[in-house]
Amino acid sequence: MSLFDHKMSELHGLLHKKEVRVEELVNESYKRIGEVDEKVGAFLTLDKEKAHAYAKELDEAIGTKDEFGLLFGMPIGVKDNIVTKGLRTTCGSKMLDNFNPIYDATVVERLRAAESVTIGKINMDEFAMGSSNENSALKVTRNPWDLDRVPGGSSGGSAAAVAAGEVPFALGSDTGGSIRQPAAFCGVVGLKPTYGRVSRYGLVAFASSLDQIGPITRNVEDNAFLLQAISGVDKMDATSANVEVPDFLSSLTGDVKGLKIAVPKEYLAEGVNEEVRQSVLDALKVLEAQGATWEEVSLPHSKYALATYYLLSSSEASANLARFDGVRYGHRTDNAENLIEMYKQTRSEGFGDEVKRRIMLGTFALSSGYYDAYYKKAQQVRTLIKKDFEDVFEKYDVIVGPTTPTPAFKIGENVNDPLTMYANDILTIPVNLAGVPGISVPCGFSNGLPLGLQIIGKHFDESTVYRVAHAFEQATDHHKQKPTL
Repeated sequence: MSLFDHKMSELHGLLHKKEVRVEELVNESYKRIGEVDEKVGAFLTLDKEKAHAYAKELDEAIGTKDEFGLLFGMPIGVKDNIVTKGLRTTCGSKMLDNFNPIYDATVVERLRAAESVTIGKINMDEFAMGSSNENSALKVTRNPWDLDRVPGGSSGGSAAAVAAGEVPFALGSDTGGSIRQPAAFCGVVGLKPTYGRVSRYGLVAFASSLDQIGPITRNVEDNAFLLQAISGVDKMDATSANVEVPDFLSSLTGDVKGLKIAVPKEYLAEGVNEEVRQSVLDALKVLEAQGATWEEVSLPHSKYALATYYLLSSSEASANLARFDGVRYGHRTDNAENLIEMYKQTRSEGFGDEVKRRIMLGTFALSSGYYDAYYKKAQQVRTLIKKDFEDVFEKYDVIVGPTTPTPAFKIGENVNDPLTMYANDILTIPVNLAGVPGISVPCGFSNGLPLGLQIIGKHFDESTVYRVAHAFEQATDHHKQKPTL
């Protein structure tokens, strides 16, 4: 049995009793990485020297402290678009292959304040653009349940690392499903918080109005612990919300009696795999047996979410990625004879095909003569999508449906078909457009591959989302299943 088979609260108890040392937890992580990461390919950069030194420091502190936080001494992996001082941050791109940040992201500072130990940086689709992790310029990450399949994206490395037991917890980022979709594919728990719940300072921007950092864990309780540690207003991020951070753990009661669940008919419509659909219906029966009720509803503008998302996110990416020009940091071409050539060659060499595709699409949508027809129209549709959610939440507590329309697909299967790849996020994208929280929890298997149940809540009501997710988890054993590597 691995130490990481214990919940965070159990590990905390073992540390408190001095039955386990922090150094043992760190060693467990690096030992497992040494055993399986050549197959899985989750980590890009390890921070062994600092991690061991910090673990030793924390072990010495145990004897002098009466109390320490629940994240004390816990090993964690960080997605490689979250900057870490003195630790290479690449965004999975040649453009930033040699980038060594001079400051920590706010979430990294908060993890350090909670005295967790950063194990290393985790692979991702380049600049978070992708649904399979095949767009990383540095390596391909594989799904621990089937090494011929993708782990999802763009936080596929984070989900794969947790599923493979390399780290007990990881941070991801979610722009259109990039935490929830890989969590579903890898059979772990992934939450996208309400937009503004967690600071984005130090997150390399893809689409600033959609990006949100969130936790990926083995179980719902650990997820709540991790969100607790990283939440809260931040003076460095004007979009972080000055709202109270509740005690998320207090919502893990296992009681959903009287809870009203909405199930959008669009989320179980054509295109959703039959086994995926059945797993959601089975999950609803579990929640019904616990005293919740559910009804079918409609989110009529969901059918426009995919087009709306790719117009808006690509437009924001076009603006955000303009800074990568070879002038101050990152890749710079050696083949330029003048300044304009330097810009062109640097960006041609530094960016991969998917990033270039989205920059061009976004630049077109923002250009004179097309702005009103595309970008402005997409913003108007976004408002309608948000209104759909608001209307449903007037009568219901949560919305439930599948996280993904299918189980994980094979590596290379959709790589040359961008439209099919984009459609993989069709069930998760509306949540980002509306800015509401959503979680994916394991809810079954299809031919040995995990399936995910998505639970969506009202703005800043992660507590109810956790309450439902935890109640479902306690009544099932899907989350206890582990891949055999």
